[in-house]
Amino acid sequence: MGRVKCEIRDRVAIVSVGRPEALNALNREIVDEIEAVIDELAADESVMAVVIGGTENFAAGADIKGLIECDSEKARAFAFHDSYNKIMNLPVPTVAAIDGYALGGGLELALACDMRIATESAKMGLPEINLGIMPGASGTIRLPRLVGYAKACELILSGAVINAQEAEKIGLVNQIVPKEELMPTAMKWCQKFAAKGRISLVTAKKTIAKGLTFPTVEEAGRYEADEWAKLFDTEDQKEGMRAFVEKRKPVFTGK
Repeated sequence: MGRVKCEIRDRVAIVSVGRPEALNALNREIVDEIEAVIDELAADESVMAVVIGGTENFAAGADIKGLIECDSEKARAFAFHDSYNKIMNLPVPTVAAIDGYALGGGLELALACDMRIATESAKMGLPEINLGIMPGASGTIRLPRLVGYAKACELILSGAVINAQEAEKIGLVNQIVPKEELMPTAMKWCQKFAAKGRISLVTAKKTIAKGLTFPTVEEAGRYEADEWAKLFDTEDQKEGMRAFVEKRKPVFTGK
């Protein structure tokens, strides 16, 4: 029976792992299920935003029992990097809703999302160093880009687990909410995204990510200007600007 559920509500997809007996620890089978769901969502243009997670534990790392006897080849087969990249590359905004533990591969799953909301009692960290290994699903790559080199080194090299308040302070988490408000807040964010024009939403997300890859601000700015200009060939741009002038809500069609 599958452990990954996907519900689509008001153009927002909610993806959750159901393995409570193991604090939602991840194994290859579960990550393969997540990847299959993400592939479906990537092809569904009716979906405007994605929430990953929910109440109770987000994901308490990888299933260590399945890793103890791995050699390097088996470990490569276990790695979640490519699967998590599919989440990062979804065209629409993604929000990780974090409750309980988000450790190791679980935090790396959250890092693959665009934004993160956490409950007041959430705990996060990359404790792999304590097991004689290190993060292997892009934790050493994504965390420095999010919180800076020095803070990422501190967390990864110490294996520290931090609370939601510290995570918000360093920019790892966008917002902290009471447990009962986690999913309503995530949905509220995503419904705001869903009200936008799909073409401009997708283009803006792509441009933010691509802009970080250019070596200079000048080159990034030229790329942004090109993408911005292309939007003026869309019906949504005409509708959005006419609606603004006419003081009404726009009706976007994704064209």
